[in-house]
Amino acid sequence: MTTHEPTLEEHAPPEAAATYREPFGALAAYIKRASTGDRAALARLKPEALQPHQLAALARALSAAGLAPEQWHADTWPRWALIAHGMALAGHDGKQRLGRQLATAGVSESRVTKLLTSRGDAFTQLLPRVLRLLASKGVAPNWRELGELVLKEGSALRSSQADAEEIRLQIAGPYFSSLARAESKS
Repeated sequence: MTTHEPTLEEHAPPEAAATYREPFGALAAYIKRASTGDRAALARLKPEALQPHQLAALARALSAAGLAPEQWHADTWPRWALIAHGMALAGHDGKQRLGRQLATAGVSESRVTKLLTSRGDAFTQLLPRVLRLLASKGVAPNWRELGELVLKEGSALRSSQADAEEIRLQIAGPYFSSLARAESKS
């Protein structure tokens, strides 16, 4: 029996065809203008153990972003919960590559390496810590890259696993290049 994992396109309702191309931006925009209560619920939620008031805030955010969570499998909810939680913690800036943002924030090489090599629960636990660090440095991450990694990470599908590895390399390249440039200048 094969496992079907919905793609971003399948998350979107038909009337939101343009929105699914940029669900991360739409979700970030909603969270930015959401009520204080919803933002707080999203910032405090634990993706692996959603509470009813957090689930309500998450469902409102996902629906406002043009996603169709009522059709998702049980394993899709925690992934989007982690994305919404991360956006509530650190915001979203799609103008720079995530690797460069990590370097700009001064995230240590060991922490970035740990994030990029962690899988499963270790990844899910480490990501909010890195996001809090980015937020403390005033750097919002690029959720177009990071969100795709969260959605692909831990998938049973071989193609999604390969995509996750490609995304990790796309994050690592700009990060280590930025470090090397900074090192050569000093």
